[in-house]
Amino acid sequence: MSQTVHPGNRSTVLITVTGPDRPGVSSVLFTALTRHGVDLIDVEQVVIRGRLTLGALVSVHQDPEGLQEAVEQAMDSIGMQVHTSVQLDDDQSAGRSSTHVVVLLGRPITARAFGAVARELAAVGANIDSIRRVADYPVTGLELGVSPDPGDTREHSHGTLRARLVEVARSAGVDVAVERAGLARRSKRLIVFDVDSTLVQGEVIEMLAARAGAEAEAEVRSVTEAAMRGELDFTESLRRRVAVLEGLPETVLDEVAAELELTPGARTTIRTLKRLGFRCGVVSGGFSRVIAGLVDELGLDFCAANELEISDGRLTGRVLGDVVDRPGKAVALRRFAKTYGVPIEQCVAVGDGANDIDMLSTAGLGIAFNAKPALREVADAALSQPYLDVVLFVLGITRDEVERADAAEGMLRRVPIA
Repeated sequence: MSQTVHPGNRSTVLITVTGPDRPGVSSVLFTALTRHGVDLIDVEQVVIRGRLTLGALVSVHQDPEGLQEAVEQAMDSIGMQVHTSVQLDDDQSAGRSSTHVVVLLGRPITARAFGAVARELAAVGANIDSIRRVADYPVTGLELGVSPDPGDTREHSHGTLRARLVEVARSAGVDVAVERAGLARRSKRLIVFDVDSTLVQGEVIEMLAARAGAEAEAEVRSVTEAAMRGELDFTESLRRRVAVLEGLPETVLDEVAAELELTPGARTTIRTLKRLGFRCGVVSGGFSRVIAGLVDELGLDFCAANELEISDGRLTGRVLGDVVDRPGKAVALRRFAKTYGVPIEQCVAVGDGANDIDMLSTAGLGIAFNAKPALREVADAALSQPYLDVVLFVLGITRDEVERADAAEGMLRRVPIA
């Protein structure tokens, strides 16, 4: 390396150290830098499978060649390799901050899938500024910080970027979420879940209809599927399905409640978000009596659902009061956000059906979970993994952080995945 530095001038030098990770590497490097009186501009470090890459950008007043020699000798003494290069003062990458965060989720994420996403980012003039792993269980999760290429004058909206990446990711067999970077992403404070096929597995109305016979169950399933696809008005579809339950003893509500199975990862998700101070609750087109036990069990902060009319210990086949339908879900979200003093931009909504469209569109972040196409098209993130805790990774929470908190409370365990 050759560089002439006149008195009073400064050079910017990038130093990259690689080798096996061990205690003391940073100490040795910065001891050598201290002897040359450099100013630290930036520093980053990553460790992958025990291999360390440490980068330091420094400003040196004089003798960059002497700095290079001193750093090489210091690193060689502990078995590390080093590369140095002088940086131009007008380097356009200096000070760049990511404008968006792209979360890639898969089981697994193949080189083909990652390459497809990387190519699409390049095609829209976006640079990958940083990459970090956010999860290795139950899926692999990678978080990419991206920003527009300073030399690219094209304009690409947030929606366009998401639409293009989602299409590429779907064809590659992975999920992708695109969010704006910055404080807004880390300021979420309230989350609302749909219940059926989101927080719990299956549809409660179908479980109830099964008590009325196979014919009733088939009819209810058909109407439910059409409503979730957005082909039927939800309120009318609910009334039609509830009518099938007429005459059933009210005890079936408790029987079905006892049979509910949480979606894998649901407990982890709620437990982690409550540790972070989130208000957590459900807004459901289902029935409050069936999910009341679930609300208590998970320690949820709020619940909105429908009330079934009961007379003389039997279901009448009618719903009491206003139906929690598609518009009603959005109204409930706004009500709970106001109750807890949380701006709607700091709210998250997770659902799977067409009746969740308004709720997800209202929230600051809408996440479609194994959802119908009608909802996937409007959601900020569309997830196809069968684990609810992938929602945490979209929010920027890493698996390591979750498991450290669980371990501290003696709750850490990983269920084997076939």
